Amino acid sequence: MSSIQSETKALRPQLAALLADEISGCTGCGVCVGECGFLKLYGSPRDIARSYDPDDPKKNVVCFECSLCGLCSAVCPSGVKPQALFLEMRREAVDRGFGSFREHKGLLGYERTGTSRRFTWYGLPEGCTTIFFPGCALPGTRPGVTVAVYERLKEAFPALGLVLDCCTKPSHDLGREPYFSQMFGEMVAWLESHGIQRVLVACPNCYKVFTEYAPHLQTETVYERLAGIMPETTAEASASPVTIHDPCVIRFASAPQEAARRLVSRSGRVIAEMPHARTKTLCCGEGGTVGALAPDLADAWGELRSGEAAGRQVVTYCAGCANHLGKRLTVSHVLDLVFDAPKPSAGPITYVNRLRLKSRFKKIVPAATTRERSVPGSGSGMLRPLLFLGVMIAAIVLVRASGVGQYLEPERLRALFSGFGIVAPLVYIAIYTVAPALMLPGLPISMAGATVFGPVWGVVYTIIGATLGACVAFLIARYAARDWVERQLVGSRWNRLDSETAQNGWKAVAFTRLIPLFPFNLLNFAFGLTKIPFPQYAVATFIFMLPGTIAFITFSSSLLGLLKGKVSREFFIGIGLIVAVSLIPRLVKRHRRI
Repeated sequence: MSSIQSETKALRPQLAALLADEISGCTGCGVCVGECGFLKLYGSPRDIARSYDPDDPKKNVVCFECSLCGLCSAVCPSGVKPQALFLEMRREAVDRGFGSFREHKGLLGYERTGTSRRFTWYGLPEGCTTIFFPGCALPGTRPGVTVAVYERLKEAFPALGLVLDCCTKPSHDLGREPYFSQMFGEMVAWLESHGIQRVLVACPNCYKVFTEYAPHLQTETVYERLAGIMPETTAEASASPVTIHDPCVIRFASAPQEAARRLVSRSGRVIAEMPHARTKTLCCGEGGTVGALAPDLADAWGELRSGEAAGRQVVTYCAGCANHLGKRLTVSHVLDLVFDAPKPSAGPITYVNRLRLKSRFKKIVPAATTRERSVPGSGSGMLRPLLFLGVMIAAIVLVRASGVGQYLEPERLRALFSGFGIVAPLVYIAIYTVAPALMLPGLPISMAGATVFGPVWGVVYTIIGATLGACVAFLIARYAARDWVERQLVGSRWNRLDSETAQNGWKAVAFTRLIPLFPFNLLNFAFGLTKIPFPQYAVATFIFMLPGTIAFITFSSSLLGLLKGKVSREFFIGIGLIVAVSLIPRLVKRHRRI
């Protein structure tokens, strides 16, 4: 106990207190461990608290593999709340510089989009004291339903306002406390300054954030309100029962749970409860952003839910849960049943839906006060890919219109490169050799090689250079920069790679080269930390990178012609080879997984 106290002196006060409480309060009875795959992997909350080292990157990453779902708190006979400890550990990791992971960039970009000027809109009518806050997921996947909910709520609140914004719960769950406090705090302050007293939310995550961090505002879910005003259906009850998935983030909020069930019953469905429901509900797998660092743990939650659903249609009241569980189950949002909604949207179209919905609400909300949010740190994460696409299109048009295409002839490029003489291939191979060690992308180098040397010699020189580069990175990790590499490789995927390599040797290298589950440059370093013999690694890398190299170089050799508007035979051959190589993962995954 004294050693823990000495270690926690420099910690955040809240974390120090939670560590002490966990060690003294957790009896190690194993009830929570029996319910949670994360705890089965790392031990009881007491074990995790005792082994915690705030200065160890690998110890810090453990907390990011907890889904923060709170099931451990729900089943704990001693009343301890481990999820609060793991969230505070995340905040400590961020404070110490260990909490930033490239795997979270996509989610944070999605969040930035939701808080950007382009996607936000606040509309408050005269005398407005209540707002509808639909969140991010519902407007994107179900814009029509979002409008229908607003119109129904307006019957009860004639001066109902509307706020299209993000509560920034992703940053909250990732331990980015200063950013979360800034963004959410600024939103709440603006609402309060304009007389808002009540918030009606559609997203359970938003409900959690508002109730916990803005308790002075009266927060309710739209399901509670709709359950009181929606008429019962006249249709006969469905013969096949449905089951309810309660979002884990509001497992302790009984009012939304009851309201959702009343809405389902009124739609004519018979409910058959799952073993884990209400307070003891399971996470869908998306909670705590676990899927980014520990996809196996996230998938395990979904598999558990799938087993308990037992083939029945699942109804939930979280658009995120509906999307995540919908990958393996038949899932409907409760509002789909209430409003007889069409199939929800997915992918990039959700961004378009949100923009169109914003435009529509501007017309139907009689707003006396409006704003589009402009806060430092917010910005649209969707603009970069759109900008890239626009630049590519503009480049093709410019090349064809200006006559510059004559300078992009492969013969001219080869002539320029021939200045190196007989050593030109060696220069190319040397560049490719050092690129992985410097964490430089290999894509532009491969494209240059395909253009200058053609599909045949381009493959030869590229596979030699890529193999040598992979070997250099391997040797650096094994003998020169082990500590730095270990700090980059965190999460259960890398831990599993280590154990898989120890068990299967070169087969693990073969599998990961055929199936790109890991970033190429980091993968080279990662194998250097394993016990695989270097000769096995080098040979397996050469052989099993070859199919992908052939496909990509063949395709890349046609890109300059494509830029000039010419479609060559190599283009179609390359596309065919890329499709063939992309089918390899499906064939291999039938036999085993990493």
